[in-house]
Amino acid sequence: MSTSPSTSTSVPRSIKMHAADNVAIVVNDGGLAVGSVMPDGLTLVDRVPQGHKVALVPIAKDAAVLRYNVPIGYALKDIPAGAWVHERLLHMPEARSLNDLPQSTAPAWNAEPLTGYTFEGYRNADGSVGTRNILAITTTVQCVAGVVDFAVQRIKEQLLPRYPNVDDVIGLEHSYGCGVAIDAPDAIIPIRTLRNISKNPNFGGEVMVVSLGCEKLQPERLFPSGSFAIQVIAGGASNTGATGQFDAKNEPALDVVCLQAEKHVGFMSMIDSVLASAVPHLERLNARQRETISASELVVGVQCGGSDAFSGVTANPAVGFCTDLLVRAGATVMFSETTEVRDAVEQMTARATTPAVADAMAREMAWYDAYLGRGSADRSANTTPGNKAGGLSNIVEKAMGSIVKSGSAPISGVLSPGEKLQSKGLIYAATPASDFICGTLQLAAGMNLHVFTTGRGTPYGLAEVPVIKVATRTDLARRWHDLMDVNAGTIADGDASIADVGWELFHLMLEVASGRKKTWAEQWKLHNSLVLFNPAPIT
Repeated sequence: MSTSPSTSTSVPRSIKMHAADNVAIVVNDGGLAVGSVMPDGLTLVDRVPQGHKVALVPIAKDAAVLRYNVPIGYALKDIPAGAWVHERLLHMPEARSLNDLPQSTAPAWNAEPLTGYTFEGYRNADGSVGTRNILAITTTVQCVAGVVDFAVQRIKEQLLPRYPNVDDVIGLEHSYGCGVAIDAPDAIIPIRTLRNISKNPNFGGEVMVVSLGCEKLQPERLFPSGSFAIQVIAGGASNTGATGQFDAKNEPALDVVCLQAEKHVGFMSMIDSVLASAVPHLERLNARQRETISASELVVGVQCGGSDAFSGVTANPAVGFCTDLLVRAGATVMFSETTEVRDAVEQMTARATTPAVADAMAREMAWYDAYLGRGSADRSANTTPGNKAGGLSNIVEKAMGSIVKSGSAPISGVLSPGEKLQSKGLIYAATPASDFICGTLQLAAGMNLHVFTTGRGTPYGLAEVPVIKVATRTDLARRWHDLMDVNAGTIADGDASIADVGWELFHLMLEVASGRKKTWAEQWKLHNSLVLFNPAPIT
């Protein structure tokens, strides 16, 4: 990455990502006017908005427009040097075939292990670790959401003050459970997603369910016998065997409040039942204490939303640097958003630890290509008006900036939507790029900390885990000073390096994971509802 030499805001500045690039993005707030002269003598023949591309040399019709030394498009007409290069001047490349991809060809990753870093967390009986201590109430169907929300508010007002070690009480609201083809093959995705979210490490192994009674997703279907994978502790000894397999004889009874049960006479009877059921869960959670735990127990989901051209220049590279730090420390990092990494598939399969991992990546992307095709769409449907206003011409350019969140570590595993993590390291969790669905699926995988980068700005948050927000631009960080936790715009300003911001993020993660710091989303209690990915039919 190279930038124009001056850091003065009055001097035209641009950022070029690779020496071979024939475009660069404009850094200056407000963009640059026609006639602006860059430090290298290039004169702009168009006004170029901030974050948008300027042609560094003449680009002939049909020639490749290069950013990140990757063809992000082909010129639809001759483009003079100094011109604004935008989506209307480009023909997007075809998607790369998923055949004959490089497999495990990247040079060996010889990064030194990173030791000695810890945080204060909650160790669970199943071996997972939480960064928060939350009572989560699982719902089997959307119909009960209003009742659960009312009950949660009562629990917070009447019960929670008695349990100071419990951080929060939340309802796992979603739109699934009935009116769906629940026996369709793809229905397994939303069902296992909700099942695995209910067992997120931040919930301490406490599973409490509110059911309507007549829904298709019955509690016993959501949690079939033996599905808890919870170690029941009796007399200080684990009732699971040495292999970690669950002993069904000692499986705890599923704790369900059914609203249609005959014992409920009136609304308040339902609320009283939910509150009564919550008490033993709160008591067990309240008995838990934070303890010093290795940073290797962090499970971090990384994601971007409201992206702009600076995402792939500042925030995402800083997250990628931090991703490498986490993997070196033995932690687990998930990157996702299938359509936003589809055009970087060659980079991904080359970094796979084994050919089997590379094959799994290609398999997930082929499945998603087919899924989009059924809706007469393709990966180009991903980019939003805000992405384009922020300088991203198409999904290829967006993908090149998105993939850098994954850093440079080998990719050691692949998860299908809704699956739970079974290994450590850098994991490709195949999810849609929708902020809310991606976050929901990363929760199901078992993340205990979330990092979210944004250039256009979004108040996105999750009630289930802390969300650290990283701004791509100083202007956004200034205007949204009480929503953004890290300002990666200092990289574009020339005031910090990618490594500086990566280390800042790493240290902040340890503080947030320990409960010593709250993110802005936590302070304001901003969160989005869960959105289950359901590719099966709705009846």
